[in-house]
Amino acid sequence: MPVCLAFFQFDAIFFRHKPCNTVTMKSRLPLFLVVLGILQPLSGALAPVLGIGTPIGEATRGLQAPEQPLPAYFSIWSLIFGAYIAFAYTAWRHREPWMLRVGAPLAAAGLANIVWMLSAQLIALQRVDFVLLFPIATLSWTAAARFDRMRGMGGSPQKLVADAATGLLSGWILVAIGISVPLVIRGLAGYGPTDLPWQMLWIFLGTVALGSWVYARYISRSLWFFAALAWGLLGVIANNWMVTGMEWLAIMTAVSGSLILGLRLLRGADGTTVPA
Repeated sequence: MPVCLAFFQFDAIFFRHKPCNTVTMKSRLPLFLVVLGILQPLSGALAPVLGIGTPIGEATRGLQAPEQPLPAYFSIWSLIFGAYIAFAYTAWRHREPWMLRVGAPLAAAGLANIVWMLSAQLIALQRVDFVLLFPIATLSWTAAARFDRMRGMGGSPQKLVADAATGLLSGWILVAIGISVPLVIRGLAGYGPTDLPWQMLWIFLGTVALGSWVYARYISRSLWFFAALAWGLLGVIANNWMVTGMEWLAIMTAVSGSLILGLRLLRGADGTTVPA
């Protein structure tokens, strides 16, 4: 039985030894990850399955805003949830110290994600949902940064799963923030969904460009992050080419997106050469 360090008690004049609680928060963390991995998709299904609240994305569906991806591209959430559950299961089975270190902020990110999904369905206020995205980004990027610090310590299937779980969530949350900024501006300024299309598109592209620079420069070299980011950009291209009819916006998104991804992958995500 492990023994705690002696501590002074007010009802005694001597130090006393007291047994430690063997079940610590770290030992419970893998179970928390599993539970949160299951609750996230269930929370997102609250409105479409049970009819409680407004389905996520319903408020912006059909707006034809040029910076929005096609609805089909939001299916990446199933891959994000799958990677999260896979990492939770891996942490539960192996319980290695690095898994617990990465899993702590990832568990908090999962909890923040549940809060955001419940808010998006039950409150459905764009400015509130926008603010709630930032804790998810901060926590998922923290998990990605912690994992990135151990890339040189050998590879394994477990680390591939951890890389996917942290990178996919980190990349897609940046896309979510990027497409939410124009929505918030429209709501505050009273603009319609197709007003100032070029300006709103550049705001989206500028947000993801800055975010990808920060991520590659200070957080992680994960290719999964860029895969999620590229998927979001493809969704915006498809939306403008197939739905809004703004082909030039689709072309500009493709050109700008290629530059963003190319610069980050070739000059920033290798961990050695980063542009100033």
